[in-house]
Amino acid sequence: MTIGEERDSGTAQAWEALGGAPELVGRVRHRGVGDLGQGPLPVAELARATVAACGLAAGELAAVRAGGGVEDVAPLVVDAGAVATAFVSERHLRVEGRTPVTFAPLSGFWRTADGWVRTHANYPHHEAALVRALRLPSATPEAVRAAVAGRTAVEVQELAYGEGGLAVAVAREYGDPQPLLEPVRESGARGRPLGAAPAGRPAAGVRVLDLTRVIAGPVATRTLGLLGADVLRIDPPGLPESDDAYADTGFGKRSALLDLAEATDRAAFEGLLAEADVVVTGYRPGALERYGFGARELLERWPGLVVAELCAWGWRARGPWAGRRGFDSLVQAGYGIAAACGGSGGTPGVLPAQALDHGTGYLVAAGVLRALAEGGGRGLRFSLAGTASWLVRGLVREPVGAAVGYSAQPWVRVTPSGYGVLRHAASPFGEWEVGPSRWGADRAGWLPR
Repeated sequence: MTIGEERDSGTAQAWEALGGAPELVGRVRHRGVGDLGQGPLPVAELARATVAACGLAAGELAAVRAGGGVEDVAPLVVDAGAVATAFVSERHLRVEGRTPVTFAPLSGFWRTADGWVRTHANYPHHEAALVRALRLPSATPEAVRAAVAGRTAVEVQELAYGEGGLAVAVAREYGDPQPLLEPVRESGARGRPLGAAPAGRPAAGVRVLDLTRVIAGPVATRTLGLLGADVLRIDPPGLPESDDAYADTGFGKRSALLDLAEATDRAAFEGLLAEADVVVTGYRPGALERYGFGARELLERWPGLVVAELCAWGWRARGPWAGRRGFDSLVQAGYGIAAACGGSGGTPGVLPAQALDHGTGYLVAAGVLRALAEGGGRGLRFSLAGTASWLVRGLVREPVGAAVGYSAQPWVRVTPSGYGVLRHAASPFGEWEVGPSRWGADRAGWLPR
């Protein structure tokens, strides 16, 4: 089945937010069928649009690097089956035949005295913080259930955040509007000239410093890696990543550890920045500013960079929310999406995919590619709440037909990796050459150009 551009308003909206030439939307065609559920919100449309916008941005950069312009951008075909499979990549992952644990026992919805609260305790330090905040006698679901039953949802939320944990009251109404993308500043400088790129690899030779975790940011950077970029992820040694999370999102990149509080590692990090073209950050606002590496400082010292910042709650969030940590599941809860997807009796529900994460990831990659095509030297801001706002206010469900005949199998691959043999979802844009190394196992240095 082919969907004409006149029925693809989502791609037009995303492309407009990215600042792309509107006539390029007409070069997108969709084929095939996917299955991202039949819930109340247009998740399939979000998935299709974000992947299409990323593909257009890749085509634009390829045309620019070949010496052309908008008129030279090649037509783009987006396969709905590939998109649907990629948007739930974590569900297709098998590590040496083992099914990963997506959510830990203390992560989930819990009934409170006045409604519901959603917790996130997948990481050990977040679980420990939740146990402290609620003074749990044991780290068990039964203990959480008993501890929250007599408290309000907001009380649980604030207790958890006060201890460095993660819990969000389930909102009954949609949150404040947020922009899909904020182009926050231009340095006035241009980045390094890129020259021509090999076919299918428009980001070849681009050096991307990846300061992201979990899903959204890593989806963006694994996509840039597939498109040819040299992506180097840097993490602090005291904040381990989940092996399963990295096995899914570590494709197309290398991973190294640096402690920015230590002088030698800080010097090594600044050396990487001096030779980088792009920095993608996914830490909460203020986290990197503590070390003097916020977006403003980066563009002042290295004005040719493209700096893409990603946060959970939006850069215009009220009160303390702009500076708080968050994940897709928590933003769904706090933005009113969980209530909209709920069942009878007010029980909250979830989107059929972690679509805020995956969709935002493709938008971040698209924003980076467009910024490179325009010469670099600029900062961009994205948020899960911005994508949520678009999902509930901007996108509309479009008649794309039933998901009859969809199977993920054509887009599932088996690849060796640092974690053993992985079964994993392919990218909508092609094949990764190798599987991920182990988290933190690589050298903190760039590959030769």
